[in-house]
Amino acid sequence: MSKIPELNLSKKGNELVSFYKLMVESGYQNDNFNPGRFKDLLKKSFDEYNIKTVLDYGSGRGNWHKKIYNDNTVSAFDYFNLDKVYQYEPTINSSEKKIADCVMCFDVLEHIFISDLKNVIADIYNHSRKLVIIKVACYDAKAKLPNGENAHITVRNPMWWKGFFDSISSEFKQINTVLICTTKDKKFLFFKPWSLEKWNQFPNYKVDF
Repeated sequence: MSKIPELNLSKKGNELVSFYKLMVESGYQNDNFNPGRFKDLLKKSFDEYNIKTVLDYGSGRGNWHKKIYNDNTVSAFDYFNLDKVYQYEPTINSSEKKIADCVMCFDVLEHIFISDLKNVIADIYNHSRKLVIIKVACYDAKAKLPNGENAHITVRNPMWWKGFFDSISSEFKQINTVLICTTKDKKFLFFKPWSLEKWNQFPNYKVDF
């Protein structure tokens, strides 16, 4: 297996990481793992692709072993029947970025400087064996950066994100993608799972969303 390219952020990208570290140290809660309302969709995908290991990319301080499902009686780890969860969070020291069956990235990409997006998303795919699940917010955040700017520094509409992911995911033909976009009115837009391999199996030339 070829070595995964190192992720190098731009000057502004590294400055943003420093900002987010300051926010966390000042008490900002960045618990990005909150998939409760999507548990049925996620369970279906995990079962379909036999997902046993997960990399939570930009996990914040999320706890996969906290009992949050089925009336607070089972953890996400047990609900999804997982063997291992890796948590990667650049704003804290206790994180590890490992290749896994599935890479989940919840409410992270809107915090990434736009010139770094392509490399960050490629890094996500490079760490997945089977499945990538993305949730991205398409509206301004309540939180502010230390310099006064909005914490969501790359705000785009759902179709922009879909096109961006279509372009990058086509370089990883066997990896399936699930994209969830949250709009300003807090509605969720789900795009049906896709991969380049599935596109090539379509009977027609036109590939629907």
